[in-house]
Amino acid sequence: MASNVTGSHDVAVHDPVELGELERSILQLMWQHGTLTADQVREELDLLDRPLKDSTVRTVLRRLEEKGYVTHTLDNRTFLYSPAEPAPMVAGRAVKRILEWFCDGSVEQLLVGMVDSSVLDRKELQRLAERIAAAARTEQNRPESKPKNLPAKGVE
Repeated sequence: MASNVTGSHDVAVHDPVELGELERSILQLMWQHGTLTADQVREELDLLDRPLKDSTVRTVLRRLEEKGYVTHTLDNRTFLYSPAEPAPMVAGRAVKRILEWFCDGSVEQLLVGMVDSSVLDRKELQRLAERIAAAARTEQNRPESKPKNLPAKGVE
């Protein structure tokens, strides 16, 4: 029988840029596999030529949980660890921090830099433009985004 025994952590408080290399590796495993025990994490790391002691893996998992990146449930006496949020959400917070540090909060500056340094190619830019256009259309069709109480055309 599984029961949730995790505490509540405000994930938005921790800066993903501050995660260590081992923490990032374990998070990647969690995102790939969904739910893992500490033993399974250790075995996966062994497959990546990263042998670690069981106590080290459990310590890193506990720290990731304290930081709000993973949660656990208890199945009998076994902790089952899962990601607290999807990878794109964590990446979004990391990018937000980069925007603040290097681009004065400007997404446009970031995107221009990504184009100039060939991080984004023409196809990716086209897909991005299409998603932006679709989001703009969706926003435009929301009732709360339409102006209210406007006079009839030609009437002032």
